[in-house]
Amino acid sequence: MQIYLPIAEVSVDIFLLLLLGGGVGFLSGLFGVGGGFLMTPLLIFIGIAPAVAVGSEAAQIVAASVSGVIAHMRRGNVDFRMGGVLLAGGIVGSTLGVQIFAWLRTLGQVDFVISIAYVVVLGLIGALMLVESANTLRKGVKRARAGAAAPKELHKLHEHTWLHGLPLKMRFPRSKLYISAIAPFLIGVFVGVLSALMGVGGGFIMVPAMIYLLGMPTSVVIGTSLFQIVFVTANVTFLQAWQVQTVDIVLAVLLLLGGVVGAQFGARAGAKLKGEQLRGLLALIVLAVAIKLFVDLIVRPEDLYSIAVRAGGGH
Repeated sequence: MQIYLPIAEVSVDIFLLLLLGGGVGFLSGLFGVGGGFLMTPLLIFIGIAPAVAVGSEAAQIVAASVSGVIAHMRRGNVDFRMGGVLLAGGIVGSTLGVQIFAWLRTLGQVDFVISIAYVVVLGLIGALMLVESANTLRKGVKRARAGAAAPKELHKLHEHTWLHGLPLKMRFPRSKLYISAIAPFLIGVFVGVLSALMGVGGGFIMVPAMIYLLGMPTSVVIGTSLFQIVFVTANVTFLQAWQVQTVDIVLAVLLLLGGVVGAQFGARAGAKLKGEQLRGLLALIVLAVAIKLFVDLIVRPEDLYSIAVRAGGGH
């Protein structure tokens, strides 16, 4: 059943959009990510203009993340103090990112920049996460064979890094941290810019940064990441609709409906997997999307000469 999308100016199968929304919503609840890193490229693959895909997906991420964060709040897996610091940076970054997006659109380069950004960012993050999770799993196998107990995650939280030397320290009791607020604020700014430029919640950046840079427990990271994503993507959606008019409300609502349901199932499934397993699966998905986008950039399109043929036929 086809439905016309007024802003995107294309007709798409309604059940395909619901399926995409549900699948990405499942990933949102499972990994603590908004899912835009996957949904935006998928929308581009089915014929949605990149600029519209970015603006509309931000709206869908809001709903999927709300559903996911509610599920994690019930389990007590949200650090609201840390989320507030990340959110402050995210609002600043997303507001700046929308201005950059509008500027690139006036130059006619926004579609190209979106694709390049996805290839570079997803490729780098996916590779780093895959290597780390593979190493962790391999160490776990060695410990199991040797009969040794796995080290507790709390031990890692007490290691001193360069973050402990920064000023403006805050206590984050839920994450068992006492670190500078500067680091999470800057992470929030960076993720906010990516959210505006790429139509993503930024969880694929936020989750590894919170684990490896801030030292937060994986169980708390997922819920806290979703909490921050809700408000940052809401800000992006408002600014995209107001300043550059790239939010297709029909598309966003269909993706939203599927995403809300999928996120609940994803949160339940995530509770059954270990942290290193979740990171490994997320890394594989991120790399797969990056490879697909890279191939699309370098492979010559089939209809390269179609315009010339039509023009020649008119003479």
